[in-house]
Order: sequence, then structure tokens, then C-alpha cells
Amino acid sequence: SGPPYGCRCTGHHHFPGTVEIYDGMHAKMIRQAGPSIDGLLVHVGHATTDGFQIVEVWESKGHYDRANTDIVFPLMRELGGDQPLPSMEQATEAFDVHGLVIPSGNILM
Repeated sequence: SGPPYGCRCTGHHHFPGTVEIYDGMHAKMIRQAGPSIDGLLVHVGHATTDGFQIVEVWESKGHYDRANTDIVFPLMRELGGDQPLPSMEQATEAFDVHGLVIPSGNILM
């Protein structure tokens, strides 16, 4: 069976970059896509000892895949120049969401 509530959380995106690189990409993504990305329920980024980690909750894997194809990967290519894109398969762990509460966003699942 699929994830409860039709949600899929993709977490543990780990990138070997700095907070400054993440902040720059995050700011540019908001300028390009706006504050609302279709299907994205929550996005949290934090620094780690060897890079940066992102945890996101999406309405579906389809929403997640479209956002990466349409927004994230083109932006990473633009900002990364000649650098190869990090492997998302190795850097991503997907797991089912069994509860999500965001009171200020009126999200309760």
C-alpha cells in the first residue's frame, strides 16, 4: 500500500556544500518559483558537519519529481556551472509520512 494521506516525505537530501551555497540557491528558487511550489507541504534545510541536509514533505512522488525536473535541477545546473549535479539517488532517502502537523499552515494529517 502507498503512503498514508497521499503524502510522501523525501528526506535526507545531503549536499556537500556550504550554508552560503544553500542560502543562495534557496533565495533564487523563491524568486523564480515564488513562495508556493505545487505539492510541497514543508521544506526544512539545515547545516551538517560536512554539508547541508534538506527534509521535505510532498503531496506525492509525482509532485516531487516534477519540481526537481522543472525547478531544482535547472537551477542547480545554472548555479553550478561546469560542476556535475550531485546524484540524487545516493543522496535521497524516501519514507512514508504517518503524521504531519503544521498549525500555522493549517496542515494536520
